[in-house]
Amino acid sequence: MSVYILVVDDEPDVEDLFRQQFRRDIKSGRFTMEFAASAPAALIRAVEIKNPPLILILSDINMPGMSGLEMLPKVRAERPDVPVIMITAYGDADTRRKAIDRGAAGLLTKPIDFVLLRHEIDERLGQVA
Repeated sequence: MSVYILVVDDEPDVEDLFRQQFRRDIKSGRFTMEFAASAPAALIRAVEIKNPPLILILSDINMPGMSGLEMLPKVRAERPDVPVIMITAYGDADTRRKAIDRGAAGLLTKPIDFVLLRHEIDERLGQVA
């Protein structure tokens, strides 16, 4: 059973980086990774993705227009079943508190620790297996 992971980031090189890091998983069909370049686009896709199921959203915090922190309660209201992990270059205590208070399942700092992220993804996959 394949599942979706939605990555939200306005920087175009993020998609290439994630596709490179998870190329074997994507190629084998373990999961599908989709990318949204803005929070509004991510909100639309989060509602639309039903089958295969959306199991995780990874979102940058600092984006033009609607930030990841502004998107977070909206996406949680639409998809309370899908955990959201925020990604930021600023892993200070205030940012972490804001993210958790708004419903984030966790917070990763840039540069991304892909070993830790892979562990998070494996956990989510184990929950739907």
